[in-house]
Amino acid sequence: MVSTSSNRHHGDKIHQMERALENLLYASRWLLAPIYLGLSLALLILGVKFFQELAHVAPTILAIKETDIVLMVLSLIDLALVGGLLVMVMFSGYENFISRIDIDDGKEKLAWLGKMDSGSLKQKVAASIVAISSIHLLKAFMNAEKITNDKLMWYVLMHLTFVLSAMGMAMIDRMNVTKKGAGEAA
Repeated sequence: MVSTSSNRHHGDKIHQMERALENLLYASRWLLAPIYLGLSLALLILGVKFFQELAHVAPTILAIKETDIVLMVLSLIDLALVGGLLVMVMFSGYENFISRIDIDDGKEKLAWLGKMDSGSLKQKVAASIVAISSIHLLKAFMNAEKITNDKLMWYVLMHLTFVLSAMGMAMIDRMNVTKKGAGEAA
């Protein structure tokens, strides 16, 4: 028969290994930090592309057709929406999965920073994708004479897929919040 102290020693050893594994897993969240830093580089690239578009159109601004100006503005809005999406994902992802961002009291702080959980981030990403898809669809319709009907149909179907997916995710989140509220009230 095994002694009680031997069993306790074996249990302590397993508990120590378990704690070491848990600490390692918890520390591995920092592997995401370079990814979020990479997203900030993607934001810089997006900014360069934004000003490249402006510089490209500036010399011809007086000679350009109104529809071409609208298409260019839509492209700039598209880039701005993607940039905003990158900022949301960078900051919220960092705060939700790595560490809280500590901003000094006297400095400007984004109102939503620290308040967006992964569920609300998912909803914001879905809404941004729908908005970006809307802009692409509008650009396609403004160039409809250059695009085949089959392609336009696929653009519409893809957009509807994004819209329905966003709505479905919102409904599921709302049902989960309702269930959670009902469970806490009981």
